[in-house]
Amino acid sequence: MEEKDLTKLKQAGKASAEALAHAKSIIKPGKSILEAAEEIERFITSKGFKLSFPVNLSINEQAAHFTPEVDDKSVFSDKDLIKVDLGARHESLLTDSAITIDLSGNNSKLVEASEEALSNAISIVKAGRQLRDIGKEIEGVAAKHGLKPIHNLGGHGISEADLHADIFIPNFDNGDNTELEEGQIVAIEPFMTDGKGHVDESSFTAIFQKTSECMVRSQEARTVSAFIDEHFASYPFTARWLSRELKDMGDFKIRRGLAEILNAGALEPFPGLIEKGRGMVAQAEHTLIVQKDGCEIITK
Repeated sequence: MEEKDLTKLKQAGKASAEALAHAKSIIKPGKSILEAAEEIERFITSKGFKLSFPVNLSINEQAAHFTPEVDDKSVFSDKDLIKVDLGARHESLLTDSAITIDLSGNNSKLVEASEEALSNAISIVKAGRQLRDIGKEIEGVAAKHGLKPIHNLGGHGISEADLHADIFIPNFDNGDNTELEEGQIVAIEPFMTDGKGHVDESSFTAIFQKTSECMVRSQEARTVSAFIDEHFASYPFTARWLSRELKDMGDFKIRRGLAEILNAGALEPFPGLIEKGRGMVAQAEHTLIVQKDGCEIITK
């Protein structure tokens, strides 16, 4: 990576860390979930960056891919365990990071375990390290605390314009002998639960990604498709953003247009993911650059 790009990536990582700190300062019982999401997203854009993806605010047994819709009236409660997952983007350079906020005060073991697992995993990252070793480290922390890692979620490689590229970094020893490479950008992402250690797709979907061109018949679908191409290209977006920018269309026509594009096979949906046993879920995440004898944390 060229030095100027590396500098921009680090700046985006710093903005991500600041956005997570901002999220922690505003997420309180009684706070509107919709307002929190939009405030966090505006914080990132105010720093001069775009969003790697819509901010995820996944609560309690929700593990990932939950972001509020435009008509969401719900508020955070004093029983909530909130995963805040976000990233700042400079052109095609992406970051990804997450924290867990425990408004109940009753889930400190989960939060601490996810943070400890992240720290321990980062401590062994270096060129030549096998992916299974990282998973083993995370799994060991979970076992020590009497918890389970979520087996079908994990970290990932990050390349230009692709947030989930190249490799899957497991949260358990899955036997993958693939080795990390010097200069590789990765996200380490432990998920801890007191449930079954597996997530299923829910019926809720608010995040999409356009994956190809498509032929659609209706005017609303053509309008929505053209707007996505111009403003989001192949990066993830949420229907909420369309509702904000295409106010004259109205939510019904926007959703009908999205449905037509989806049926044409040009959209990838990201359903909300829920812990199979409805256990509580905590998450922690950093973006790193793999080095010969260690790594550099970008999102701090």
